[in-house]
Amino acid sequence: MLVLGAGGAGLCAALHAADASPALSIAVVVKGLLGRAGCTRMVQGGYNAVLGEPDSLDAHFLDTLAGGGWINDQELVWMLVSEAPRRVLELEWRYGCLFDRTPDGRIHQKPFAGQTHDRTIHKGDLTGIEIMNRLAEQVAARPNVRAVEECRALELLLDDEGRAAGALGLDIRAGRVVAFRARATLLAMGGGPTMYKVIACSSDKSADGVALAYRAGLPLRDMEMVQFHPTGLIVPGSLMTGALLEEGLRGAGGHLRNGLGERFMARYDPARMERSTRDLVARASYLEVVEGRGTPNGGVWIDVSHLGAELVERNFRGMVRRCRDFGRDLARGPIEVGPTTHFMMGGVVIDPACRTAIEGLFAAGEDTGGVHGANRLGGNGVAESTVFGGIAGDAMAAFVTGRRAPRLATVALEAAARPYLQPCERATAPGGPSLYDLQRELRALMWERVGLVRDADSLARALGEIERIDHRLDEVGVPGGPSFNIAWQDWLNVRNQTMVARLIVLSALERRESRGAHYRRDFPAEAPAALYSVRVAERHGAPAVWTEPVALTRVTRPATAGTPAMVEIGD
Repeated sequence: MLVLGAGGAGLCAALHAADASPALSIAVVVKGLLGRAGCTRMVQGGYNAVLGEPDSLDAHFLDTLAGGGWINDQELVWMLVSEAPRRVLELEWRYGCLFDRTPDGRIHQKPFAGQTHDRTIHKGDLTGIEIMNRLAEQVAARPNVRAVEECRALELLLDDEGRAAGALGLDIRAGRVVAFRARATLLAMGGGPTMYKVIACSSDKSADGVALAYRAGLPLRDMEMVQFHPTGLIVPGSLMTGALLEEGLRGAGGHLRNGLGERFMARYDPARMERSTRDLVARASYLEVVEGRGTPNGGVWIDVSHLGAELVERNFRGMVRRCRDFGRDLARGPIEVGPTTHFMMGGVVIDPACRTAIEGLFAAGEDTGGVHGANRLGGNGVAESTVFGGIAGDAMAAFVTGRRAPRLATVALEAAARPYLQPCERATAPGGPSLYDLQRELRALMWERVGLVRDADSLARALGEIERIDHRLDEVGVPGGPSFNIAWQDWLNVRNQTMVARLIVLSALERRESRGAHYRRDFPAEAPAALYSVRVAERHGAPAVWTEPVALTRVTRPATAGTPAMVEIGD
């Protein structure tokens, strides 16, 4: 069994499969180092799960649908909310995670935006480090799990009948192409919208999993839905610009103020104010700056100093330290922040058992679409990855029982590897394009034309520029030998980023309405027609884009404000 990716989804999948079938051989392929790479480790805020009254599974379910603009896959959402409590207990009792407790010994749950109850479980503001450290320890203790570090997946491999057969990879250390043959393969590579200029996600991400899925012909959904977190640090001249100050600050009672000192959320969501959803708060911050009410460096202020320095330093140690590294004191004064690109809600279409349209290929975590709809609630991300990672591991262990290993032809492997070797075999012509100039152009283009506010003209221009960048990449060579060639790795990153950027733009052009994270100034309202998801897939060498109605399998959306009509909430 092959697991591509080693974040929360990949490691939970490996552990579940290893424990379900101890005789099964499992390879976990990670682009960086096991337990040290990716986005799960960066999670500050926490993990949403219902642990008792007055909260309920129904409430978590409806909060997630409302936050997602009602275009979520309701079966996936129900799987998330119903399995999350069991997965939290598994993380503590089976894998050794220790979450913060109340004075009476219960797991502490703090408030997060867009939620009707305090349900976010955490380890201070360093929750991801706790989860990843324990999961990595457990993987190391399983003799039938092998980590393949500093190896990136290049292409999914299929057998003669179109079934998943493993993946083509690149050993970054040795600089050689390798083939992994497997009876079942999991895509859990973590998405990552790093094709934007300002990012909060791990910089080693480049939407590789989504790019692999697209090249394999899999349908993707809702690629236009890219989340911009409202509170990324602004540190002029530093790559730390965009690094998160987590949502718990707003949940605890933090205030957002514009450059005039106004609590501007009163203009956009007077009922919830700073506890409004990420899409709305990020867009509000953006509009304040555009309309001339921003801070000196083009952002807004977040201020938690009124909560008391002792409370802030105790509850938000990681963020206090991060701010002090740049000469700012979160506990005693306002911090300059702005929107930062954070998460991809869109991705591979899966069913509740994490199966894709290709037999033997599974997907979990940020590589998939449907769970979050048009906007992800804070705390639902790490819950999604661990819940569906575990589900995938169980499903894969059952799937491989009695199945033979696929056969792969050497000639086909050589042909698949050829395009990825070409940059090392050519030199950039004098005066030719610079890889890093193209990378900067792509990031600026996506931020300015495919960002928080979009329209048809900007999107169409972006599409033309992306295609130009893609063509120019074919003229770029990378110097040096193949071993640990960073330029080669960056070329592969930009290739995938460019491909996925094109899919984002095409999907954004198709959705002629505003919903969740997708805001069109030329279509500023939600469409009155039926709810739909945007689909895109590779067909005959080009992207095909279409829409499909959202299946309201469990609840119907209310026509006006009020309680949705329940259809079937239950196991």
